[in-house]
Amino acid sequence: MAETGKVRRTIAAMQLTTGTVVGGKIVVEGDPLPEGTVVTILTRDRNETFLVSPELEAELQASLGELERDETMPADVLLQRLRMAS
Repeated sequence: MAETGKVRRTIAAMQLTTGTVVGGKIVVEGDPLPEGTVVTILTRDRNETFLVSPELEAELQASLGELERDETMPADVLLQRLRMAS
């Protein structure tokens, strides 16, 4: 029986990649994805803006810097840390 107040969720392993639409198709950067890979597309609207606090902006910029420097962690390590924190 689950403890009161705790919720269990399943998170599938994910990979983040970027791409560009060329001729109506998305061309991903780096290694091609395996045939049959299910993807979720999130597009940026160049005209849409949003406001964040200076603290959140700094955190987002730091996270983007980590991503650009390839300072990421495998999903299983992240999940292990999340389990330990709960």
